[in-house]
Amino acid sequence: MMNRHKYLIEIFWSDEDEGFIAIAPDLPGCSAFGDSPTEALEEMEDAMTAWLEACKNMGRRVPEAKVRPQQVA
Repeated sequence: MMNRHKYLIEIFWSDEDEGFIAIAPDLPGCSAFGDSPTEALEEMEDAMTAWLEACKNMGRRVPEAKVRPQQVA
């Protein structure tokens, strides 16, 4: 089983989409949408699982988790 929990997830409001967007910077193109931050995170869990499975099925190397949260003062 691949550890999707090691990747940073960013969640932000999108005026254009009128909802919350979740992205994983280390997994290009992997994103999800939700009406709340919690829903976006739940959808992102599924998106990351599918993204990592597709990567493995195509014989590609699973990216290292490199992006780290930044402290904002």
